Amino acid sequence: MLQEEYNRYWETIVETMLDGLMVVDPDGIILSVNRAMEEITGYRKEELIGKPCRILNCNQCFGTILEGGKRHCALFSIGSVRQSRCVLRRKDGSPLHALKNAAVLRDREGNVVGGVETLADCTELVAKEKVIRSLRETLSIEDSFEGIVGKSVPMLRVFDLIRNAAQSEAPVVIYGESGTGKELVASAIHRQGARAEGPFIKVNCAALNESLLESELFGHVKGAFTGADRTRVGRFEAASGGDIFLDEIGDLPPSTQVKLLRVLQEKEIEKVGDHKPISIDVRIIAATNKDLGKLMEEGKFRDDLYYRIGVIPIHLPPLRERREDIPLLVDTFVHRIGLKSKKKITGVNQEAMERLAGCDWPGNVRELINALEYAFVLCPGGLIGPSHLPPDLGGKISSPVGKKPAVRPRRTRVRREDILHALKEAGGNKSEAARLLGVSRVTLWKWLKAHEIHVEKKIQV
Repeated sequence: MLQEEYNRYWETIVETMLDGLMVVDPDGIILSVNRAMEEITGYRKEELIGKPCRILNCNQCFGTILEGGKRHCALFSIGSVRQSRCVLRRKDGSPLHALKNAAVLRDREGNVVGGVETLADCTELVAKEKVIRSLRETLSIEDSFEGIVGKSVPMLRVFDLIRNAAQSEAPVVIYGESGTGKELVASAIHRQGARAEGPFIKVNCAALNESLLESELFGHVKGAFTGADRTRVGRFEAASGGDIFLDEIGDLPPSTQVKLLRVLQEKEIEKVGDHKPISIDVRIIAATNKDLGKLMEEGKFRDDLYYRIGVIPIHLPPLRERREDIPLLVDTFVHRIGLKSKKKITGVNQEAMERLAGCDWPGNVRELINALEYAFVLCPGGLIGPSHLPPDLGGKISSPVGKKPAVRPRRTRVRREDILHALKEAGGNKSEAARLLGVSRVTLWKWLKAHEIHVEKKIQV
């Protein structure tokens, strides 16, 4: 009776195991499997029992059929297997990555009567390892710095500024249009600096109203205002020992600017509703897409705060001023989006690349990423073409002060006036004119031929 109970216990244990379990005879014929084995392989118990273990097509010892007097599983040549990674095939043909343990079974006289193996499904783990490995390869590409992609002269200057700023404790302000990667630069400064082991706290100054912003930055005590049912730690206090990133600092209200100035001067804060100063050790990294100098002249930004936070200014170039980085960015983001979407898209064809390189990109790198994600939706596979790109791709925007706007190219129909204007701006230099138009020199040559424009020392019409 006791033996029967033990048998039932063991049967329950085997059937509730998360790992698949299989028992085979010395010839590799499957004698028994548990419920988990059915679930991970897709085979029903009736489809496995009585079949050779090679039905699972394992690429390791269990799938190896030895030649000799009798064909049997390799387990019986080895004796046992410990922590072996193997790939089997499920019933539907999909790969099953598994971690195997196995041992032979012997009777009282020591004769081999069978073998038992367990399979732990690690398919998801293997898939995640592949993603991590691919991301590491992407982030370690030669033409990048701390995950910021670029090899143009303006970006190389930015990389140098990041390295230098990281070695200083002085406040940094990052200027750049929306979508240029200001947060990436702030993160790079933090990781490169002496405070890398400390916290990196981010605050979007434009996303909160004045009352909430002060509570977010400096914290509040219980009862400071309606709804303050507990004391709260502010972002500055949380960032002590590290860096705080104040994004869109140009949107700070005047009252908060005064308090921020005190933080910079006194290295201490006061919670909302409290007058007890709290000492902090924080380096401020700010960012804005506005002209703080102009805001200061208009009386919207304090001049004393302007000079305090702007000790180390870093200006990020818009994408239209570093067009040579566009092919590199496109390749990088196609690879990254491909990892997420699992679509077999290998890149962008030449015509689509020329169109991407010729856009003004008012939304900068963020807009480029959005355009590629749109293309991934339309493109069934292979290379992305012009028809897969958004119809309103990369609008035309005004150029920086003191520079005339580059002519926006039209890939199939370009105006004669645009070509003449670019040639005039370039002094007849075709390479420079092609750069202004955002196309290759070969494309410009085709346009010149189509419009019968002859360029020598002077432009002849």
